[in-house]
Amino acid sequence: MDRNTVNWQGQFTALITPFDAEGDIDEPGLRRQVDFLVARGVQGIVVNGCTGEFWAQSMDERKRVVKVVVEQARGRAAILGSSTAPGTREVIALTRYHKDIGCDGVMIMPPFMVRLNKEDIFQHYKAVSDAVEIPIMLYNLPSDIVNDLTPDLVNRLADLKCVVAIKDSSFNFNIFLQLQGLVSDRIRVMIGPSTMFGAAAVMHGCDGWVDTYSNIWPEMTVALYRTAKAGDINGATALQQTAANFRRFLSQSDWNMYCAVKAAMNAVGLPGGYPRPPLRPLGEPHVSAIAKGMKTFGVPGAGTRLAAAAE
Repeated sequence: MDRNTVNWQGQFTALITPFDAEGDIDEPGLRRQVDFLVARGVQGIVVNGCTGEFWAQSMDERKRVVKVVVEQARGRAAILGSSTAPGTREVIALTRYHKDIGCDGVMIMPPFMVRLNKEDIFQHYKAVSDAVEIPIMLYNLPSDIVNDLTPDLVNRLADLKCVVAIKDSSFNFNIFLQLQGLVSDRIRVMIGPSTMFGAAAVMHGCDGWVDTYSNIWPEMTVALYRTAKAGDINGATALQQTAANFRRFLSQSDWNMYCAVKAAMNAVGLPGGYPRPPLRPLGEPHVSAIAKGMKTFGVPGAGTRLAAAAE
């Protein structure tokens, strides 16, 4: 397998997992969100990543969530299940499950909590790649995970049988450029921080991104990718500024970003639902501030969007 095995490009969404007030998975809301994203041009959905609060779910719940998404998507978008777990055996078991239910691939972060050396990390991914034949997207998030997929390590990982892509969330454009030079001939290079420098990354050959904020406003992030891909520098620059401002607004220190994303979705009629403890839903004055912010940015209400999609 290599980058040509898959057609992963453009806007991929790091899907939220909606929970109700009792903390149960809101399956109807989850299905509505999948339909909503597909209708707005999202080309892929990553299930149970950080935004999906995988760390707050049991293994059975994680399996149920990804199964629902695969069923609801019905081949209309690429679906990647997150197989991230602390132990290699758990990752292999989850990856087998994702293959069995029809996922198009998996996204895997390095093991977390325990600090590993580069050979440990390499052998972890090699074990998964050798055990299950399914396309793998590496995921680098060194700010939250103690283990970093450095460019030299990614260069080695890119030669593993099933590795076909990486999502780099180092938030460092220079790291992205290094990856482009080292591995883009073998695997697809996608980024996390599309709202920071997505347009510039696409103009430098980035295949796309896996983005959190598209849960709320996929029209904007899809347009950002398409405009940059078309080489419209002025249009892409304007959209990038909007995206950057949107990111800054939802990433304020007054609240947790994941909780803010769900509150923003709720404010525009989307099934954001509640976060799971230890995260707590935002209260006032934050909920009102986020609702006002959505109006200021011009994020359309879900009813308006769904009506337009049906025309």
